[in-house]
Amino acid sequence: MPEPRHGAARGRARIAAFGAVEMFKKVLIANRGEIAVRVLRALREMKIASAVVFSEADRAALHVRLASEAYAIGPSASRESYLSIDRIIAAAKKSRCDAIHPGYGFLSENAAFARACKAAGIAFIGPAPEAMERLGSKTAARQLAREVGVATVPGTLEPLAGVDEAAAAAKNAGYPIVLKAVAGGGGKGMRRVEREGDLHAAFRDACSEAQNAFGDGRLYLEKYLYRPRHIEIQILGDEHGNMVYLGERECSVQRRHQKVIEEAPSPIMTAALRRAMGEAAMKLAQAGGYTNAGTMEFLVDDRRNFYFLEMNTRLQVEHPVTEMVTSLDLVKLQIGVAAGERLPFAQKDVVLRGHAIECRLYAEDPNNNFLPSPGTIREYHAPSGPGVRVDDGVYSGWTVPGEYDPMLGKLIAWGSDRAEAIARLRGAIGETWAMGIRTNLGLLEKILAEPDFVGGEIYTRWLDDFLGSVEQPAGPSCRDSKLSIEEQAAITAAALWHGTNGQQAADQPSSNAGSRWKIEGRLQQLNREPRRVP
Repeated sequence: MPEPRHGAARGRARIAAFGAVEMFKKVLIANRGEIAVRVLRALREMKIASAVVFSEADRAALHVRLASEAYAIGPSASRESYLSIDRIIAAAKKSRCDAIHPGYGFLSENAAFARACKAAGIAFIGPAPEAMERLGSKTAARQLAREVGVATVPGTLEPLAGVDEAAAAAKNAGYPIVLKAVAGGGGKGMRRVEREGDLHAAFRDACSEAQNAFGDGRLYLEKYLYRPRHIEIQILGDEHGNMVYLGERECSVQRRHQKVIEEAPSPIMTAALRRAMGEAAMKLAQAGGYTNAGTMEFLVDDRRNFYFLEMNTRLQVEHPVTEMVTSLDLVKLQIGVAAGERLPFAQKDVVLRGHAIECRLYAEDPNNNFLPSPGTIREYHAPSGPGVRVDDGVYSGWTVPGEYDPMLGKLIAWGSDRAEAIARLRGAIGETWAMGIRTNLGLLEKILAEPDFVGGEIYTRWLDDFLGSVEQPAGPSCRDSKLSIEEQAAITAAALWHGTNGQQAADQPSSNAGSRWKIEGRLQQLNREPRRVP
């Protein structure tokens, strides 16, 4: 009988000694940044050879430096590199990889890419392209959800033909409404519209953003819910009909629909609600013929009614919090499932322990409307300590490119309960710095100290409302600025000298005022970074 062309099916057919499924020999990582590093490390632990790809902008990126093989795939622009199916397939063939892990973003939810992998005899570590189309398409997934009895947010089930159709649908649903990209994710191609007069411009902008981000400018429409929570269910299914849900993640702390902080479990979750949401997620996934890791996203109102929002047919950015409360490695499980292995546990074996919180570290300027802050990181320090995990893709001396998402990495903390997890994460943020660029570290500190967050009283627009109500800092902090350490030392010493000696010092300068050792000592007392010794 001829060998199946699909890499995953081929993996099922290849049986090694002792009845175990033969694992992939080599995997290409078709992504960049921290997720490329994360997958690279998982493959190393599994003793599977790996290769990575890189654009011109990422020639010196961390995932390239850590990999044993790296292949250039084109210019810095995503469309000519990380979104180029032909170039990535060519790199996989050149490197003789028998599987591709797409990470998240870029081509991870592209059914055409999954089909191209299949046609090339390369396993795609993710769902089948047919399942991706049924569930990855926001409108198709909503249709399927209604067919199987999973509640959805009121709105359109088909892509909008144009702004006139959008206007009619919005009038029927009632304002405010939300326009969303059919092929979207991560808040891209999404616009909230409060009134009819704003619809035309919002439709144009959302369509353009969706086209640039996903190569698909189609939109659909949903009724906007007042102060809902964004809660997602992690599911995992193998190719033998087994499926489990791995608890939930609370993702309500978002800025402009982009998640900033995620945690597991949700502060509002009950055992009954978790079971109901988990079973609904699996019901929908099974109806769509889904395998591998995926996430069902829901909105939950103040009465704990939940509505299916969309499915992400890939690994999520926030997967570490699920890993930390379940003690499962989702990347390794993804790879095993794609090779044809059965899930090594059942639903009854899934136990959630403790609490985990993740915050996303971005190279962006909070004082300038959170615009990206590319540039060279002169000095980078990641935190450590009990219960602390860091998933990043940066290092001291690396230049953050301006062509891609500005996320540098994720800081994750686990605790025996939510209070301990928050305390550990606050400590981890305090130990982190990236000199030479602006970051959102200061914002993360504020969020974790805010009483509403500490009390779990959050909703999807909570952060936007919070930012609108607080006064933003006038300038960068010492540990998060474009100033060099020497420049910071001079500023700090001058401020200390003036404050301590006042007018008397101005009239009669101290002979010790210019002492470098005194300046360094004062700097160490006020600044969290250690002094660099020549």
